[in-house]
Amino acid sequence: MGHETPTIQVAVRERTGTRYAKRLRNSGRLPAVIYGGSGEPTHVSVDALEAVDHLRSGVHVMEVAVEGGSTDTCLVKELQFGYLGDDLVHIDFARVDLDQIVTVNVPVNLTGTAKGTKQDGAMLVVIRSEIEVRCMVKDIPSEITADITEMMEAITIGELALPDGVEALLDPEKHIAHIAIKAEEEVEETDAEALDVDIDETEPEVITEKTEEPQSGGESEG
Repeated sequence: MGHETPTIQVAVRERTGTRYAKRLRNSGRLPAVIYGGSGEPTHVSVDALEAVDHLRSGVHVMEVAVEGGSTDTCLVKELQFGYLGDDLVHIDFARVDLDQIVTVNVPVNLTGTAKGTKQDGAMLVVIRSEIEVRCMVKDIPSEITADITEMMEAITIGELALPDGVEALLDPEKHIAHIAIKAEEEVEETDAEALDVDIDETEPEVITEKTEEPQSGGESEG
């Protein structure tokens, strides 16, 4: 791994259940469970801010130290979020060995500005912000970085520079990102709409010369 495995302190939960979990979260702690390996499943709680800080820094593996108990090397197996998808509400820790081969999702960080975006109507479309990889626990990268400065059309999974011992599981021809160019017809239509002005469809008033009517009642030739 590209960083030292952090240690996080957890406390055994007295109870389980929705109401108790809600009280935990209101007090600044998250419910979690530790399972797998030779140990029994253990319901614990963890400091929410500390856990989120580790996760945001790309940590996949932690040394989970149970208060008054053992310390296990654990993979962050699953994260559960609230119904809005933004608040972390539960963590699943799976006991692992550092040499154990696992499958995880790793973020892809694209750097630079692609040359292809300098074309008229071009823009960068990111297809995948993370990819699934297989490797030993000790080799899990926090992220995979790709410089797209020279990219004209697309960057594929096969073009990513993966660390030693890390294997991507998706088709190497699948796109991470590509350049999309708006169709010329769409550009012209957009330009036309931008230049469009309201036209008064009312017929213009036609002004004509008034013709003198012949005088009546005049003298007749006798």
